Amino acid sequence: MAQNWKIRHRYCSHAMPSPGLWIRIIFSILMVSIGMTFLMGHASAVSRIKDIADFEGVRENQMIGYGLVVGLNGTGDSLTNSPFTRQSLQSMLERMGVNTVAEELRTANVAAVMVTANLPPFATPGTRIDVTVSALGDAGSLQGGTLLVTPMMGADGQTYAIAQGSLAIGGFSVQGDAASLTRGVPTSARISNGALVEREVGFELATLDRLRIALRNPDFTTARRVALAINDLMGQPIAEPKDPATVQLYLPKSFNGNIVDLITDIEQLLIEPDLPAKVVIDEDTGVIVMGREVQISTVAVAQGNLTVMVSEFADVSQPAPFSEGETTVIPNTEISSEEVETQLAVISSGVSLQELVDGLNMLGIGPRDMISILQAIKAAGALQAEIEVM
Repeated sequence: MAQNWKIRHRYCSHAMPSPGLWIRIIFSILMVSIGMTFLMGHASAVSRIKDIADFEGVRENQMIGYGLVVGLNGTGDSLTNSPFTRQSLQSMLERMGVNTVAEELRTANVAAVMVTANLPPFATPGTRIDVTVSALGDAGSLQGGTLLVTPMMGADGQTYAIAQGSLAIGGFSVQGDAASLTRGVPTSARISNGALVEREVGFELATLDRLRIALRNPDFTTARRVALAINDLMGQPIAEPKDPATVQLYLPKSFNGNIVDLITDIEQLLIEPDLPAKVVIDEDTGVIVMGREVQISTVAVAQGNLTVMVSEFADVSQPAPFSEGETTVIPNTEISSEEVETQLAVISSGVSLQELVDGLNMLGIGPRDMISILQAIKAAGALQAEIEVM
């Protein structure tokens, strides 16, 4: 038993590191932690090429059509304000062999609508897509309606899909003799898988010998980084930036011909987008959005709140009883002002976005006053950013 204890004691004594070794271990752990923090912070700022750019030819195409919705419960178009609805109904019935020229049609259960949809890229005949139906006349609601066969045309006037089906609306409208209630937009509806693709857009992606990549937010630096990342992946200079929004990609001679594999590898590359310093302001709502690249020079800011109060009340002059005097109203107005004194707040040069926001919040001001302050700082030349007013 003593033998075993000595062995364990000797093993433990040799396993304990020296003080110098402890210092080196702690230092290594700190360096690894700092490196992981840097990598995590850096990784949070990068994006895939797939999320910041589009590839040539891989795009949607817009379609539009004019049709009729039937089956409404008296909430359709009126004859006086929507005469085209009656004309369309008569034309449709005549094509089906029903003569309605001398008849007076009522369109309370019918509504003329515009049907819109987006044709996905590389959609083949037989593919179903969603469509949006919007009232064109003065129909009160499309609830319970059914869209009749409606051709969907592209910008070239060719029919690419056929839409038909029951409508699903996101709102409702009810009314009585003395009150009404409307929730949402009952004159707009949607049909899930309501259109059937009849013709596909001709585009042969596999026959291209070059491919263009379009950046959604044009920038010279971002375009160059995209080209460098692609060249590093392929091991040869096959990509070059043509302008801030376009990167030209020449397919290498040794390419196996499968352009889908190439696009898949390229769109997964991680890029750190570089955007100009910009401050976006919406004066209507008081919304302020500032990018991370916004920098500011040393400047002192003071903001004073001036409040003017105007109070009006009436003094009534009542004459004595049985006198010949008249009752008169004498207006009385009181005006007072109050100004809150504030001190200058110094915002140092080269501060970060968070420090800039904290410095402005120290003044205790609202968003609308902050808009005026940012514009004043920009006018003073201390704000190195572009201000865009929406």
